[in-house]
Parts: sequence; C-alpha cells; structure tokens
Amino acid sequence: MRTAALTPQLRQDALATLRSTTEGGPELDVLVIGGGVTGAGIALDAVTRGLSTAVIDAQDWASGTSSRSSKLVHGGLRYLQMLDFHLVREALTERDLLINTLAPHLVKPVSFLYPLEHRVWERAYVGAGVALYDTLASVSGRERAMPIHRHLSRKGMEKLFPDLRHDAAVGAVRYWDAAVDDARLVSTLIRTAVSYGAHAASRTQVLGMTTTSGGAVTGAELVDLETGEQFTVRARHVINATGVWTEQTESLAGTEGGLRVLASKGIHIVVPRDRIAGNTGLILQTEKSVLFVIPWSRYWVIGTTDTPWEQELTHPVATSADIDYVIDHANAVLARPLTREDVIGTWAGLRPLLQPGTKEGTSSAKVSREHTVASPTPGLTVIAGGKLTTYRVMAKDAVDFAIGSRATSLPSITDRVPLIGAEGLEVVQRQSRDTAQRYGWDRGRMDHLLHRYGSLIHELIDLIEAEPALAEPLKNAPAYIGAEVVYAATHEGVLHLDDVMMHRTRLNYEQADKGVGALEEIADLIGPRLGWDAATREKEIAAYRSRAEAEFAAAEAPDDVAAEVARLQAEDLSPMLPLPGGDRVEAGTKPGSTPDTPAAAGPAGT
Repeated sequence: MRTAALTPQLRQDALATLRSTTEGGPELDVLVIGGGVTGAGIALDAVTRGLSTAVIDAQDWASGTSSRSSKLVHGGLRYLQMLDFHLVREALTERDLLINTLAPHLVKPVSFLYPLEHRVWERAYVGAGVALYDTLASVSGRERAMPIHRHLSRKGMEKLFPDLRHDAAVGAVRYWDAAVDDARLVSTLIRTAVSYGAHAASRTQVLGMTTTSGGAVTGAELVDLETGEQFTVRARHVINATGVWTEQTESLAGTEGGLRVLASKGIHIVVPRDRIAGNTGLILQTEKSVLFVIPWSRYWVIGTTDTPWEQELTHPVATSADIDYVIDHANAVLARPLTREDVIGTWAGLRPLLQPGTKEGTSSAKVSREHTVASPTPGLTVIAGGKLTTYRVMAKDAVDFAIGSRATSLPSITDRVPLIGAEGLEVVQRQSRDTAQRYGWDRGRMDHLLHRYGSLIHELIDLIEAEPALAEPLKNAPAYIGAEVVYAATHEGVLHLDDVMMHRTRLNYEQADKGVGALEEIADLIGPRLGWDAATREKEIAAYRSRAEAEFAAAEAPDDVAAEVARLQAEDLSPMLPLPGGDRVEAGTKPGSTPDTPAAAGPAGT
C-alpha cells in the first residue's frame, strides 16, 4: 500500500471526483458526512470493503468533539457499576486491538490509581470490580495488552504519587487503561482510508440533500468553503456522522425522522508536569462526574465536567467557573493545591448525548447502549452516540446498516487493517538509537516522534535530508522540530495556520501563550508549502492571534453566555454556513439523566 499524503492537490482531486459524479462519472457507493473519529472510521471501513467512498467535513479533520476528549482509550470501568458487562467487554476488546495491532504507535498504556477511603469494605468492593475489568479484557481471545491491577498500601500509593494528600486515602488500587492523541488518531484514520482509495475533502460543507420524488436520498449539495464553489454529488448511500450536528444534518433531507442528540460540555485544564509529583494517573469520583488526573507528555491533563451546552456548537469554551470547578476537585486530594496561575491551557468539547428512541418517521434503527444507527429515509443512514474507544465498532455498524444485505458478502475487515505508521513500527523502534544519534535527538525527542508518526518517521527524515535545519527544535515551541510543522503542510492536510496550532500540534493549550510566540516561525515554514503570499501569511497570523485573545477572554467569563460572546469576537477564515435550525442546541434534560446516557457518560468523544 502506498501511503497517501494529504496535500492541497489531493483535496482538489477529491473535490473533482465528487463533482464528476454529476458530470457523467460514476456515483459513489458511500458519502460520509463528518470527519471526526466516527466518520473517519466509517470511511476506512467502507473503502476496505471495496466500496467507492468519500468523506467530507465542514471544518478541519477532528475539529469538533474528536479533538477535545480526555484522550483516553478505555473500557469504561464505571459502567461495571451498571452491570453493563457487554459494553465494557466490547470497549476493552477495542482498546487492546488498538494497542496490539491497529495503532500501537498512537495508543499507549497508562496506569491510574483509584484512591480508597475505607480500608476493608471499599478495598474489597473496588478490588472485585477492577478484577472483573481485567477478566473481561482477558476473555477477548487476543493477546493481553495491559498488566493486571495491583492493590497498594498507603505507603505504596504515596511512592507512586507523592503529591497525593496523606489523609486523602488509606490506599489505592492501580489499574491500566490507555491514552491517545485523539486528533492524530483521526488524521491517521483519514490518511489510511485515502491510502486505500477513499476521497477526502476538509472545509467542505453539506448544504442540502438531493432526493427522489419519493423522498429517498440520492446525494448531497456541497460547498467548498475555501472557494465558495457549490456543486452536487451523487451517492448510493449517505452516512451522517456529524455528532452534535446530527439533527441539523438530518433536517437537510427534508424528513422529520432521525435521531435526537443533546450536547453536554466537558472541559479540561492543562498544568505543567513538574507542578504535580506523580508517576501515574488518578481517577476520582465527584458529585457530578468522574475526574481524571492524566499524565501526558510534558504536562498533566485534568478533567472533566458535565454541563448542558445551549450555545453555538462550533466553538465551545471553558469558563472561569468551569476551570475553578476542576481545580477545586483536584485540590481535594492534592498535597500542593493548584491555582489559576498553574493552568497553562484549557479546552472544551461537546459530548453528543443520544436521547432514547427515534423521531417519528424513522423506519428502522439498530440500537446499542452507547450508539444508535438509524435510517430516517431511504439512502440516508445516521449514527450518533458512542465513544472514541469503540469508533471501529460504530463504523462497522453504520456501514453494515447502510449497505444492508450486501454486508454479508462484503464484511468489515478493519479489525485486521493496521493504520499507517503501525506497519514496520518494531523495526524503526530498534533503529531509534542510531536515528537519534544521527540527528542529535535525546530519548524524549525520539519517543515523541515515534509516538506521533510510528514508522512514518522516515517521511520526516526525508524532509530533513533535503533540509537539515528541519531537524532542529522550533525556537519558541521547542517540543516540536521544524520537520513536524512542514510535514503537517505537505502530508497531513493542513489548509490554515489554525490547523497546525489546534490539531497537528497542540500548541493552543500546551503553552501558556497558546503558541502565539511561535506563529511567525511556523508561518514561515508552512506558508511556502501552501503557496501563501505575504498578505495571506499576515491574515493567517492575525486570525490565530485573534482566536487566542478571544479564548483568553472567554476563560475569564463567568458563564457560557458571556464566554460565547467573548469567543465569537474572533472570526473564522472559512466559516461554516448556517444550516436550517441554526447552530444551537435545544435545551433538554440534564446530560446523562436518561437510561441510555449514563450520568457519567464519559469525557467528550471518549
């Protein structure tokens, strides 16, 4: 398989293929609307069945929920309290499949401490639950990906996490799950799908659906938000995987049927790694949700919250009250309390909470506890709910449902299709010492590159061989080397400076200045590769500066309404066009209050 590079030209070629479906070319088998983890997974599933496939997103890949999660690949330990053994086993199977086979470079084990406040009964209760968790992971028939849990005394707990308050727990249970850079997982899925023949176009929005006189969907009306060009695409099956935009996208088909989705906001804060002394993560129960303290690279990620979101859907933000809530709950167990000055970054994501049942007019549906696939009208399949960990199962269910009886002769094979960067990983790991010495990289730098690119690191090395200075760290963002920024433009589908800052790197929340200090250097690296002139370069820099200022202001706002006003002061360079019904969500029940969406339904997108 040739690994595809998501160049601007490849995007243009994809758009040309879509246009050709109404200009005498063959129609697509599958058009996927939505480029988050579910849509990207669907595109890979469909194309590897031999179906002609295209995937579009109105924004950058993973720019919604799928870049704003807790970045965990987990089995849902808390679902054991609800006796949902099937759901836990399914998620654990997918977790281990990602670690062992599909994406071992992207998905890494991480351990957590579950602090115990009661010496006898709680240790027995929690220990039995975690033991069952480990057992369910073992019965999948696959190679075990994680160590088994361990019981720790207070002394053992304090050795692993010195900054845990001495009186916060009498001991702990240590168990294992996994972590992933969610946006990189999505972009890797997209590139893998394109490498197998899928067509992918970001910044391409659906404006309407084309239908027969009987209401069956036959394609979609699209707009290239970079140029404003509108055109129509024909497809046998259109799959709506737009998350919190599900109902707005459904409405474009002119049907009253479909799924109901509410948005719940979950926020996370980022603090420097040296601010908390600990060698493992923490999981804490709060009165409203679950709080994770997650070790991640050079910092800690702490979250999350679970609050209704009734504002516009594109730019959710953390408010001052959100940030204080997370700090206060973390401080309940930390020996050295955090302050607002310790917070170097934040993000907010929206969980697409699936509501029970379907709208009137929906002819059929396949329902699981976590996600539902439905067909509000022939030719249109809708999937909603779910979690990042089980994206592959969701994708399989959506394609199976869309193609109906053909699924028997064209079964899903994605459980044995490694993502790009996984093939040959062990070889480049064994060669890593020599590679690091050749370019002057320390162990931390080499681990960083292998984790992000896996065996694709040779493509970065090709760039460096042609331009040796690209092996050096950025002056104002030294966690990244120049080759990573150039690679984002030449291989990873970047169209704007914002794409680099938000999704190819995570400088927006990894540095206290949101990466503003590195803008000039990054623009100098990607501008020539994207054909920018001086005016475009300045426009891109000004747009990101405006975004950063707006996000700083939103983080000082007391509530969602005020935070939205502050955030929307910054304009997008290629904004989404308004859809019927607007870009807001209807106020509903408290997120998580329904039987199908447990109160701690998980961090946004996980």
